[in-house]
Amino acid sequence: MEKQKILIVDDEQGVRLTVSRMLENEYIVLEAADGEQAIAIAREERPSIILMDLMMPKLDGYAACLSIKSDQETRRIPVVMLTAIGHELNKRFAEEMGADGYITKPFTRESLQEEVRRIMPVAEENVPAIQSE
Repeated sequence: MEKQKILIVDDEQGVRLTVSRMLENEYIVLEAADGEQAIAIAREERPSIILMDLMMPKLDGYAACLSIKSDQETRRIPVVMLTAIGHELNKRFAEEMGADGYITKPFTRESLQEEVRRIMPVAEENVPAIQSE
């Protein structure tokens, strides 16, 4: 079976690298540094799941999530917020923007993989795996 794609969206390269290392053995990892890049990559690559920071330049995670969830082409891709902001109000707002999950930094490899696996079955039903030709 072909590996599924995960898009990691964070303006801090160190965070992208850390998350990538936690997941690269099981998934094809794509990266974006801001919300605008995330939307473009989501449309082009159709990842199985998106892990997105909230606070980013250009377009924050809330706006990028709303845009992805409002687009017919990308609306079924699960978006999990990956953020240092753990307030209940922020979680509720993220859910209102269409987020499918919420992970608070710092997190462990195990908690990250568990959340991805929890949401991934939904992704498998909604987003067909890209077959290589």
